[in-house]
Amino acid sequence: MSAGQTNATDALFDEAEGGSSSRRSPTMRRFLRHRLAVFGLFVIVFLVAACAIGPSIIAYDPLQLDMRHRFQAPFAGPHLFGSDELGRDQLARLLAAGRISLAIGLAAMLLSVVVGTCVGLIAGFHGGAVGTVLMRIVDAILCFPSIFLLLTLAALIDPSVVTITLIVALTAWMEVARIVYGQIRALRELDFVAAAVTSGSTGTRIMFRELLPNAMGPIIVAATLIVARAILLESYVSYLGYGIQPPVPSWGNMLEKAQQYLTTAPWLAILPGLMITLTVASFNFVGDGLRDALDPRSDLQ
Repeated sequence: MSAGQTNATDALFDEAEGGSSSRRSPTMRRFLRHRLAVFGLFVIVFLVAACAIGPSIIAYDPLQLDMRHRFQAPFAGPHLFGSDELGRDQLARLLAAGRISLAIGLAAMLLSVVVGTCVGLIAGFHGGAVGTVLMRIVDAILCFPSIFLLLTLAALIDPSVVTITLIVALTAWMEVARIVYGQIRALRELDFVAAAVTSGSTGTRIMFRELLPNAMGPIIVAATLIVARAILLESYVSYLGYGIQPPVPSWGNMLEKAQQYLTTAPWLAILPGLMITLTVASFNFVGDGLRDALDPRSDLQ
């Protein structure tokens, strides 16, 4: 779309909304123009709400057996999305698994962002020997392929929601540390930092009150991408049998159980695979939209 068409579209939207678009923040306007990001945000909100309240209002329990309706196809009986080899309701299991997968993804994101931000903030602000040691540790961990590190840790530790969350977080914080390190290194040379030092502010105050708020944009973008990666890693580990263990459902172990029924009951693999794909893609779309929205230069393109 050309610049003239974009301006005309914005003008029509402003007129239709009674000028409300002009009162929106530029960041919000840039995000709303990213249609895939808006779609992804809608999907994420819907999935979170469905997984949060769905299992409590569905007539079937995710562990309830119904041997009379084993391998029921979707929309062909009492189970809306079909049933598995034990007659368990697929919709109930998908939503219960979504609780596990989304909880692990969000919790792993929070842990990795906190650890990576602290490491990058300290290394970028202090520099010198402290910064060099911290960033060489980050580089050393990044040398290991994350999936092999994840599988090794998962094989050595008793799998549970907490341990899988910690393991996923341990393989994701390094990228955040590098992003924050680069941002802080650039910001600490600016005049407002020199002014804070002159006014007698402590190093801790400068880091957390002056530098960190100005580096939040890239951190927020990285956080959304980490959620997608964490969900994908949890599904991968559970698929290989090292993650969430049955009968507790997760999208990964549902896929693992479904692989032997691909020809006779393909919906057992299609539905959890679709949930993983849709969730990961939605978080990636939101991350792309936030990256564009938080970059003022996107208005010039």
